[in-house]
Amino acid sequence: MGTWDVVVVGAGPVGLLLGGDLAAAGVRVAVLDRSAEPSREPKANAVVGQATRLLQPRGVLVRLGQPGPPTAARVFQFGGLRLDLADLAATPLHGVAVPQQALERALAERAVEAGARVRRSAEVVGIDQDDRGVRLRVRAESAVREVTAAYAAGCDGGGSTVRRLAGIGFPGVTDSTVVSRSADVVVPGGVVSPETAQADLPGIGRIGLYGWHRTARGAYAALPRPTGSLLISVMEWEESTADTDPDGAMELDEFTAAVRRVLGADLVVEEPTGPGPHQRRRWRGRNTRIADSYRNGRVFLAGDAAHVHNAIGAPGLNLGLQDAANLGWRLAAAVAGRPGALAGYDGERRIAAHRVAMHSQAQTALLAPDGGITALRALLTELLEEPAVRARLATMLEGADVRYPAPPGAHPLVGRFVPDGLARYLDATSPVLFDLGAASTDVPAGIRVISPDGATLPARSLLVRPDGYVAWASDEDGPAAAAGLRQALDALFGD
Repeated sequence: MGTWDVVVVGAGPVGLLLGGDLAAAGVRVAVLDRSAEPSREPKANAVVGQATRLLQPRGVLVRLGQPGPPTAARVFQFGGLRLDLADLAATPLHGVAVPQQALERALAERAVEAGARVRRSAEVVGIDQDDRGVRLRVRAESAVREVTAAYAAGCDGGGSTVRRLAGIGFPGVTDSTVVSRSADVVVPGGVVSPETAQADLPGIGRIGLYGWHRTARGAYAALPRPTGSLLISVMEWEESTADTDPDGAMELDEFTAAVRRVLGADLVVEEPTGPGPHQRRRWRGRNTRIADSYRNGRVFLAGDAAHVHNAIGAPGLNLGLQDAANLGWRLAAAVAGRPGALAGYDGERRIAAHRVAMHSQAQTALLAPDGGITALRALLTELLEEPAVRARLATMLEGADVRYPAPPGAHPLVGRFVPDGLARYLDATSPVLFDLGAASTDVPAGIRVISPDGATLPARSLLVRPDGYVAWASDEDGPAAAAGLRQALDALFGD
């Protein structure tokens, strides 16, 4: 199966974005996946957060039929509480409505066109490494073959084989009191109104669509499908039906019984018709785990292989895609002979993972049917009347509250995500220097220089990495700025 610069394991959105970034940078990259074809199971329906602003400069939004920038959200949720954002001076939360399957197709097209090799029915069963490279044993077509690479990246999900074979621990907590059930169903006589975000269901009455809604006995979410069905999910705490086989298939009767407990009334449902698969799933417990390290030698982790968390607030793709963007330019630099660029990956992305772990656990707790939680929600509802509180929570959900470590005395922008309006200029393969002064004198090859209108820049000069984070900024012109830029470039690549 050959020799590569980088082997990416996992052809989900994270692995495909990473593979595409590496191929675009001229890296010989293979993306392996053990499944024979892309999953058709319903998964995420949107990308929420600043990862959306990485999709436009990579041409992914155009492939999805959205040539403009990501949409600024006017309303969202935090733990089932409404976040009105339309009255804020600047909406800090962005989103792109797209089924995960469509996103994967667009990312795969981009990766293959850039030169990545995507190989399916290829299961990694062993990993060895030394100071020269990585050797992966891959089962394909009933035979085990060896694949060699300078580096390998595990983007193979929460049950990551790469993480296990690399000997990386996965500590964390499991909230075993939570039981969730989800199913695609047709509700005879139901009237769904996406415009008002409500549905009238016989026997139930009017319920809210999208997001999570709390009841006296649990929480529910309802999402209309383009085929006319409803994806209904219910969440319970300390479930009374503990005798249900945790590993058995979920029958429709079990699902409607859970709906009855959570919503307090019977809901008549039918099996959806038309092409599937149609989701029907039960899962027990909520895992929050972060890998001991995102790196063991030449093997790296990204996405769910590095962290798992509650899905409340839809942070998964935002976190994972930014892992890929951060790791991509670093691996490309290492392949080009600058391995020092790899040093910051674990520390930076771990900061982001801990933020998501914290707020996703908090949001899940806010949905629990408990009297103390009811009081807490009442207090938070009062606080949410303040625009500053809503803006703060939206910024956290965006991921824009994360600041990577910066040198003492660094400009306030350093370590922050690129300010609004500049993300469309980013380059997936090299840093971009936005410059109004003399800092661009003698800029090394491979650095793209842009001199936009001064009104669009928050500093006289700033250097932005391919993952969208500011590596250096200055309010000065002339030799001092030029010297600061050279020092920042050396630090960026570990020189």
